Amino acid sequence: MLRSQLIDNIHKENPYLTREEAERVVAVIFESMMQTLEKGARVELRGFGAFSVRQRKARKGRNPRTGEDVMVPEKHVPFFRAGKELKAQVDASRKG
Repeated sequence: MLRSQLIDNIHKENPYLTREEAERVVAVIFESMMQTLEKGARVELRGFGAFSVRQRKARKGRNPRTGEDVMVPEKHVPFFRAGKELKAQVDASRKG
């Protein structure tokens, strides 16, 4: 699903909202989630899943073109863990 499809779905489900208002709702939700993750905190959406930040340590990598060793610096990356209900719903929809 694309962001624009999400906005369209919100607009269709809530006809009292204009498309621009639905777009703003999506923007506010995503911005809030990003700000929370930037602070290193966790975002949990019950029944859907949880977003958190994981630290990846510095490591030695290899340039695939030259074969030369390169140092990959430490970084923090977003991580998503699906909730039990989401996993069950996806599994059930794939079985039948």
